[in-house]
Formats: sequence, C-alpha cells, structure tokens
Amino acid sequence: MGLEQETEMSSEETDALLGRHETGVLALARDDDPYAVPISFGYDADERLFYMRLVAGSGSEKSKFLSGSPDVRLVVYEEEGRTYRSAVVTGVLESVARDEITPEHVAQYGEAKRPLFEIWGESRSDLDIQLHVLRPTTISGRRIELESDE
Repeated sequence: MGLEQETEMSSEETDALLGRHETGVLALARDDDPYAVPISFGYDADERLFYMRLVAGSGSEKSKFLSGSPDVRLVVYEEEGRTYRSAVVTGVLESVARDEITPEHVAQYGEAKRPLFEIWGESRSDLDIQLHVLRPTTISGRRIELESDE
C-alpha cells in the first residue's frame, strides 16, 4: 500500500470536511508541556469560526491549559475507503462570558454535539462549563489517496 497522491484541499473542500464533523482533537501547550483532548464543536463556515463547550472539573489539567486566551490547534480527520482527509486549524481560543452570549452563540453551541454519555469524577454542580470561540489564524486541509492493492 503506497502513497499515490497527496494534495492540499481548497478552502471549499476544507470547509465541507469541517462541516461534516462535529468532533476533533484540540491541542494546547503551556511552556513546553503539551495537552490534547477530544472535543466537540459547532462550525460556522460563513464566518469560519468554531464554537466549543468545554467541561472541566475544578482544578483539572484542562482548566489550567485553558486559562487566558491560549493559542491552540484543532485537528479534524476522516477516512473514506482509500482516501484520507484532514484539516488543521490554528488560532486563539477565546472564552465567552455568560452575559455576552447572543442568540447567534446559542444557535452555534447547539451545533456542538455532546457525547451520548458523560463520566465525571465530580458531581455536575462541581463542573466548570466554559463556552469558547476559536478564531482561526490558519485553516488548512490535506487529502491523501492511497494506491490500490492490485
């Protein structure tokens, strides 16, 4: 199984990939310490903005990495037969205060799928639910076509 062709996807193809999916991996760093976590998101292709509802326990590692407005990477990928597609988004994750939420925010956060079940070591009342917007500085997409086994 060899690599036949690797190409950069157009903005339209990349937006389509991001619009088909509601989950990805969010990577953050603090000093030289990396942190990556699977997340769900809503994507507004017209504005090219990502809306995320992130839940963390008090004093959790995620909370430490989310403090401030961190630079982040979001990776979204899919496999379809012998074709692999991925998008990498870089940008700044901005916290949205509850008193700043608009009807547009509500609609976008509604697109961010929640897992069918959630397991937390703490009671729900002790969890910190934070709303964020990812404002991309770059969005890139790649497509890889593999040779057939024949």
